Amino acid sequence: MSESYVKEFESFAGATTAEGPEWLEPVRRAAMDHFARTGFPTAREEEWRFTPVSPIAQATWRSGGVGGIEDVAREQLTPFVFGHSEWCTLVFVNGEYAPALSSPGSLPEGVLVANLADALRNGNGTEILERHLTRYARIEESPFTALNTAFLRDGGLIHVPAGTDLPHPVNLVFVTTPDAAGAVIHPRNLVIVERNSRASLVESYVTLAPGARYWTNPVTEVWTGANSWVEHTRIQRESEAAFHVATTQVEVSRDSHYRSFSMAMGANLARHNLNARLGDQNSEALLYGLYITHGNQVVDNHTVLYHDHPNCHSWEVYKGILDGHSHAVFNGKVFVKPEAQKTDAKQTNRNLVLSDHAKVDTKPQLEIFADDVRCTHGATVGQLDEMALFYAQSRGLPAEEARRVLTYAFAAEVIDEVSLQPVRDELNRLVLRRLNGEA
Repeated sequence: MSESYVKEFESFAGATTAEGPEWLEPVRRAAMDHFARTGFPTAREEEWRFTPVSPIAQATWRSGGVGGIEDVAREQLTPFVFGHSEWCTLVFVNGEYAPALSSPGSLPEGVLVANLADALRNGNGTEILERHLTRYARIEESPFTALNTAFLRDGGLIHVPAGTDLPHPVNLVFVTTPDAAGAVIHPRNLVIVERNSRASLVESYVTLAPGARYWTNPVTEVWTGANSWVEHTRIQRESEAAFHVATTQVEVSRDSHYRSFSMAMGANLARHNLNARLGDQNSEALLYGLYITHGNQVVDNHTVLYHDHPNCHSWEVYKGILDGHSHAVFNGKVFVKPEAQKTDAKQTNRNLVLSDHAKVDTKPQLEIFADDVRCTHGATVGQLDEMALFYAQSRGLPAEEARRVLTYAFAAEVIDEVSLQPVRDELNRLVLRRLNGEA
């Protein structure tokens, strides 16, 4: 199947080389060469044995020029953009930037928020792009990242200069429409927050075509400067007939704080690779996640935390709620290098199974090569507590309502970690709708 991608790449490269910087062309070609050699992963590979990618690998996907922007009205996006005029919002429809649907918001002087295609074409932020773009999400680590890099064209570009506090979040919204059926979309995002700065980012993948079958293959690179603070919320609400395979690569510098929340509710198959490298002393990464599945959905979260230096802290809590015949996978790794003394790392995965047919494969891992550390991990898979149900019913709640209340409470523990009130309210609404059978 890789031959068809090579042929398509040649056509794509010919069109983009003329409008992009010279340094990017060999990067794209190296990525395509790597994918041509490796192809898609199979179940024989340990990292992919629970992720059924064969429906993606065996299908023929069209890309480029999907269109559909003119069919989207701003009112249709209201549920996805949180309705705040102060927020800077970039909207992409079927992978293409939609300026008429986007909002500039209120940005401090010197902050750059732009779509990547225009920045590459016009030379806006050239130094930032050449220094950071494609430098962190390595093509060797995933064929999907290699494919995204080969077809890199558009997405969000955020640069917060040193000493700047971003007063309002930046909202990146990737929308699919019925025109996306049968297509593959490769969004690429780059977020650079320089030293002594603060920023919040909301990255959403949503659909206006609930039954459409398409494939979204995004990559997001985040770099934080010394003594910076970044909150990153990621919401995946794709069509339940679609495929979503994503990589987020985070580089955390000295004395910096990175806080992530990831919600997965959509797609037939959804996988998110979240890799965070604590690249200097006193850095911190907090990873929270929630996945809610039903029907025949498969949701796979692979996280890796690299402790490369002393005195760093990581905290990870992922929760899952499974119903129907769905399948959830959690694979969390923490690597501690020999020089990373005084590491403090905790990892937890908890799963609530509401159906006898749902399945969970969970694999928390610690690889520790330092001796002065405090590292723990744990995983649970279970059903609602019968005593808690009995107590709720004894207080007058009907049995079904008692189940919903307890299930919601299980999810709310991680949702409460989202500091942005509008986003937290929307996440609560989504969970309640799903538990009520409305979505």
